[in-house]
Amino acid sequence: MADERRSGLPPEQAAGAPADRLKERIYATITMIAVVVGLSLGEAGVTGALATVLTTALGLWLAAFVADQQAHRTVHGHLATGHDLRRMLYVSSPLLSCAVGPAVMISLAALDVLSLSVALTTAAGVGIASLFAWGCVGGMRMGGGVLPAVLAGFADAVIGVAVALVKTAAGH
Repeated sequence: MADERRSGLPPEQAAGAPADRLKERIYATITMIAVVVGLSLGEAGVTGALATVLTTALGLWLAAFVADQQAHRTVHGHLATGHDLRRMLYVSSPLLSCAVGPAVMISLAALDVLSLSVALTTAAGVGIASLFAWGCVGGMRMGGGVLPAVLAGFADAVIGVAVALVKTAAGH
């Protein structure tokens, strides 16, 4: 992180920050897929589903923030401030934003635009589609062409769904 600080770049442009942020987005997406699948298998109402999605996102973010601060304090002997704190907040923000899509879908169910079951299934489907899209983007950036990119997207989506199902089965 010292090299990033010396670069004078804002946290969102510092080396490694975009990759770290994407990692958090993918992790949060997989976790949110597990949450909405778990909710779809249960008896939660609209209010309970919305509360679960929002508290999950907040809990993920707080856990990451506390872990980042603790690691920074342990390594550097002080709490992260300034550039380090801004980078930490920038990188961890997808853990909060992962709740937006499911929250919108659940809100549509609250307004009787669609059923809660359809809202949760749609939220899971959008999460899976985003894993596929990130896999395709990664495959294209590696220069393999369209077919390998689509295969990478498919593999990422399948792995993401498998992890989400394991989390759901384990009750997380």
